[in-house]
Amino acid sequence: MEKVLFMENNMTEGSPLRMIIKFMVPLFLGNIFQQFYNMVDAVIVGKFVGADALAAVGSTGTIMFLVIGLASGITTGFTVLTSQKFGAGDREGTRKSAANGIILSGIIVLILTVLSLSFMKTLLKIMNTPSNIFDDAYSYITVICGGIVTIVYYNLFSSLLRAIGNSRVPLFFLILSAILNIVLDLVFIVNMKMGVAGAAWATDVSQGISAILCLVYIILKIPVLTPSKEQWRLDHKYTMSQLAIGLPMGLQFGITASGTMIMQTAINMFGSVAVAGFTAASKVQNLLTQGMMAIGQTMAAYTGQNYGKGDLRRVEKGTWDAMKIMAVYSVVSGLIAVFCLPVLMSMFFSSSVSLDELLPWGRTYIYISVIFYIPLAMIFVYRNVMQGCGFSLTAMSLGIIEFFARFITAMISMKVHSYALAVGSDPAAWLIAGIASFILYRNMMKKLEARMGDRK
Repeated sequence: MEKVLFMENNMTEGSPLRMIIKFMVPLFLGNIFQQFYNMVDAVIVGKFVGADALAAVGSTGTIMFLVIGLASGITTGFTVLTSQKFGAGDREGTRKSAANGIILSGIIVLILTVLSLSFMKTLLKIMNTPSNIFDDAYSYITVICGGIVTIVYYNLFSSLLRAIGNSRVPLFFLILSAILNIVLDLVFIVNMKMGVAGAAWATDVSQGISAILCLVYIILKIPVLTPSKEQWRLDHKYTMSQLAIGLPMGLQFGITASGTMIMQTAINMFGSVAVAGFTAASKVQNLLTQGMMAIGQTMAAYTGQNYGKGDLRRVEKGTWDAMKIMAVYSVVSGLIAVFCLPVLMSMFFSSSVSLDELLPWGRTYIYISVIFYIPLAMIFVYRNVMQGCGFSLTAMSLGIIEFFARFITAMISMKVHSYALAVGSDPAAWLIAGIASFILYRNMMKKLEARMGDRK
């Protein structure tokens, strides 16, 4: 086995808390810019096309989560093996894993693109999409699905860089593409009058440029991720290992997204005004909770490297440090969401739109949600720790729990026609899955200690 002589960021040594914060900050900033993709789309659509157009984009949010989450979940799962090989010092295995993941991702792109475009119109009808926004919703989501290839490969290449401890370069390229996305939004929507389709095209093009820049950087600067000519083929052992991790991760996103789609179906029953208010509030919440996603991404890389080295004590110490960070973050982000909501929601609409009409719908969602931010943070931390240790099926079970919690709450809300219950589907899922995530994490650690020996 050839040893890695230099690591981009060796997360198996030093203070876990400092290492996690150092790695998380660029990811957090990157996630914020990633949200600006969607937020800028929503702001420009809302201000220059109208509230109905914003509702149309918002009504497809859960479908985007399904398609994009499934795609990125699978491909991100492919890089867990890369992180483990890198942490173990296996340079050849790291390159081989990268090549295998790139090839498998191409197959995933083809399958998801064909399926999503074939059944999109039927799906929108099933979801009770209001008739006055149906055409715009269909136009927007079909362009997004046509660009799945850009989404998949940006996530794959950035995840490969994170697997070897490099979280700064993906941030740099993402900032550049976020700026481009703003420019393209203005050109396509304001100047070329392309409507909601213009916003989707801007997202696809910007994401594609991010993917290309990451790839070029890897080829030029990261030899440990640059496969040799003979490695460009599917290896059965690596394929089975990556699919065993990637498919459950993708299905986990898919199952979770299915639950949110049922929730969106319930919300759609209250009309386009409710959808617009909910959409703006959910964009605000997505922005404020990006720290939770960043800590999850950090723990996947951190755990993968330390598990690959066989240091369970360090895995457990880092997990506890991550939860302390998230407890503080959950309280701060919740307070910002409550007290700044009117100002933040106003960004999405022109002055001709009555915010007083939309704010109650958004406020109801936010007020219920912030109470359960800590359970949501638990899901991000414990789920990614389990994935980093290769327990993808265990992590996937959290998605199943979330699905049933959302499904039951949303179905009751449709039965009694309660908007509060409809938007309460998210918090219900977070609470139940958050508790389950801790229980599953502790069970996993006990199994690993029995398998590898107690290293405390």
